[in-house]
Amino acid sequence: MKFLFTIRARLTALYVVVLSLSFFAFFWVCDVGFQRSIETTVNDASQKNLAIVRRLLEANSKAGKETVASELRELAGLWANGALLEVSDEKGEWLFRAPLFANASPPIPAVQSGPVLFFTTNLDASQYRIAMHQSRIGDQLFCIYAAVPTEPFDQALDSFRIIEKECLPLLVFLAALLGYWLSGRSLAPVNRIIATAESIGAQNLSKRLDVPRAKDELQRLTLTLNAMLARIESSFNKIKQFTADASHDLRTPVAVIRTSAELALRKPRTPVEYREALHNILSTSVETSELLENLLSLARTDAGALSVELRPLELGLHVRKVQQHAVLLSADKALEIQLQTPPDPVWVKADALSLDRLLLILVDNAIKYTPRGGHCEIALSQDGDNARISVSDSGIGIAREDLQHVFDRFYRADRARSKNVRGAGLGLAIARWITDIHGGKIAVESVPGAGSTFRVSLPVTQRN
Repeated sequence: MKFLFTIRARLTALYVVVLSLSFFAFFWVCDVGFQRSIETTVNDASQKNLAIVRRLLEANSKAGKETVASELRELAGLWANGALLEVSDEKGEWLFRAPLFANASPPIPAVQSGPVLFFTTNLDASQYRIAMHQSRIGDQLFCIYAAVPTEPFDQALDSFRIIEKECLPLLVFLAALLGYWLSGRSLAPVNRIIATAESIGAQNLSKRLDVPRAKDELQRLTLTLNAMLARIESSFNKIKQFTADASHDLRTPVAVIRTSAELALRKPRTPVEYREALHNILSTSVETSELLENLLSLARTDAGALSVELRPLELGLHVRKVQQHAVLLSADKALEIQLQTPPDPVWVKADALSLDRLLLILVDNAIKYTPRGGHCEIALSQDGDNARISVSDSGIGIAREDLQHVFDRFYRADRARSKNVRGAGLGLAIARWITDIHGGKIAVESVPGAGSTFRVSLPVTQRN
């Protein structure tokens, strides 16, 4: 039962149905054409005989009825292939009449004035096509009937119909075999695609489907599937890397918390020592909570479950607010926090919480990597249809080989930049995601040892 619903079976069935209908239509057209050809042929033959009789009457009508009758009998004897004739005068007296005309079934109608009329009837169990016409020759009116047998043509038509009945099933059967073979040949690349796709799993996501040479739908399907496999492989590798990095970054703070608690409980401690242990546990727990919150945020964004509410906001208010936070965060480093804003309001369509988080990530990042006594500058400007925010610092900078990776998840540059600076490397990844959902762009410029500048561009909007 399963076979009946395969694509190959459906294609074969469709192919057979289409060809069967085509064969049937072809034979039907041939049959109708054959019939019309027979009708035309016998009509022409009977009309030709009628014309011969008319010429005979024109030549002998003045010689008298006996002469005409004699000429008609002689003509009837000369006709071959079973052709018959009968002729009567205007009084209905027969000048000549073939014996079979008397046995016509149904009876032959009387000739009416006008064009040649044709009539089909049986004469002694044989079918004839009769041409009938009234002809006025001189001052006499003759009724002429010329008949041609249709049996030879009917036998040919019957033979053709027998051939039709014998050939049609054979042609349909051959069409089914041909359709099954053609559909199998056409679907062979699909079967290869299926076999290759079934062999691809988590262990060999790098494997790709063979692309057919023909530039058809199967090539497009193969290229699409290969592109999909590439995206799946990339996502799978990111998940593996995400899991490995998350495990690594979570293992360290958990170990610190556990070690601090075990050391504090190993023997009696002074209140100061207990307080120091608790402070260490608290600070590590805060960092771990921030890490978990960032992980959850990224997980929700990947799943499309994190929604934002975009509405017109005055960007200067948020930039000034983050500058105040930066002053508090950098108090222990004695950093100089500068702010530059335009005199006119700059409006963007954004989510307030996400926008604040983006600015805070950039400012916090600048503070982390700027030594004591340095400075940080936050600048806001409008350039045409874009609002531009830049956060610059006089910190340690970023190496050239690390610039293209700073927005990757869990990426933290080695050596001097990450030395003595805690973090999981998720902040800038979140910053890029926030910029993307607002239709903006984020970029970084840096000179090692001289500082870095992060630039954010957001489309401006009209105040409602």
